[in-house]
Amino acid sequence: MAAFELEPFMRSHQARVEELLRARADRLVPAGTPPRLAEAMRYSLLAGGKRLRPVMCIAFADAVAKASTLNEVAVDAACALEYVHTYSLVHDDLPCLDNDDLRRGKPTNHKVYGEPLALLAGDGLLTEAFTVLASGPEPVRGMLCAELARAAGAAGMVGGQVLDIAKDREATLAYLLRLHRMKTGALIRAACRMGVLAGGGDLAALVSAETYGDAVGLAFQIADDVLDVTSSAEQLGKPAGADAEAGRFTFPAVLGLEASRRMARELVAKAEEAVRPLEGDDGPLAALARYSVERTS
Repeated sequence: MAAFELEPFMRSHQARVEELLRARADRLVPAGTPPRLAEAMRYSLLAGGKRLRPVMCIAFADAVAKASTLNEVAVDAACALEYVHTYSLVHDDLPCLDNDDLRRGKPTNHKVYGEPLALLAGDGLLTEAFTVLASGPEPVRGMLCAELARAAGAAGMVGGQVLDIAKDREATLAYLLRLHRMKTGALIRAACRMGVLAGGGDLAALVSAETYGDAVGLAFQIADDVLDVTSSAEQLGKPAGADAEAGRFTFPAVLGLEASRRMARELVAKAEEAVRPLEGDDGPLAALARYSVERTS
């Protein structure tokens, strides 16, 4: 059987996500956001990127939905995920953290708008995510807000960032796994679970999404670490070799390059197995898992 063709799927879904994000960003100024703040928020939100988290959310909603039309809850969940992801990138790039000059091939937010406005643009994106997600009558929106808040918060992405900058960071696999299950994996797991919840999936589907999201989140980070030592800044759209320069321990530094690639492949296989009950032997979710480690940026 031919493998699922991911490229046309990604093109159509990325275009849909871009359209949804633009429509919501257009509401900022009419809703009372100061124009300069709205401009800074839009600059990073609409700068492109893989849109992997919203695409995964939509793909899981599609996989479990009883209706063929994507519902408004799933659409809002997908957008809220990208708002939170973008905020995290804006803050990560600040001089007090990674001090990066490039993001998605463009100057980072603070290089264009200055540090104070970049900080506030990130704050605006984070809080606006919950405006988007909570604005509707459906009871499931409360559960979705809780999922997203847990993934983004102190026991998720923010906590993982703290582990990443710790002075006493350990050069062990156990530490790396804990760190990246929080910093990168938490939001990817949330994207998968939120898709199931928004699509009306059952407990078995939610368990599949959890297993898949955990595996893909780690595989995605391993691929990032590998690309950081094997690709150029032009390929990545951001500085290459930044982790090594900052003295951070990565999967290649701890395990070696080939062992890291092997671990990523094993995680992808685990993810594919987890979603087989939802889409059969191959489908968009399995293809997205493979893409997480086969990508070049």
